[in-house]
Amino acid sequence: MRFSNNNISFVGRLLGYSGLVPFVSLAALSFLVSSEHRSAVIFSLLAYGVTIVSFLGAIHWGLTMVENIPNKRRLVWGVVPSLLAWISLMVQVEFGLLLLAAVLLLCLVVDYKIYPNFGLDHWLRMRLILSTVAIVSTVLPALFGLGVLS
Repeated sequence: MRFSNNNISFVGRLLGYSGLVPFVSLAALSFLVSSEHRSAVIFSLLAYGVTIVSFLGAIHWGLTMVENIPNKRRLVWGVVPSLLAWISLMVQVEFGLLLLAAVLLLCLVVDYKIYPNFGLDHWLRMRLILSTVAIVSTVLPALFGLGVLS
């Protein structure tokens, strides 16, 4: 099934880019707060990222649900990001942020392969921007916390 509308609505853009506010603000805050509050800030960043990654996987469930015969691989892929994100909550938070960044990148790569099949190519430029900012917002605090950027 292909979707015919090639425009991203103003509301779609607004919500997409607004979704970066927690990523950017928590990442920035992680460099500014005292060490006693830093762990809460970066865990909040990780938790927000986990919800976004789960959303990105769920999009694939939505895409396959409109097909007459749901694609099993897309159904499986739809849960993989949330499972990997869940694992990121069980390790040291800096490593969790790095895992989350890797999952965000993996989601982007998969979307670049799948979206064109549904006529959703027009979302990819925005997805690239959103993913890039989200990845940078998770990697920099992780590297700082691990002492790589000290």
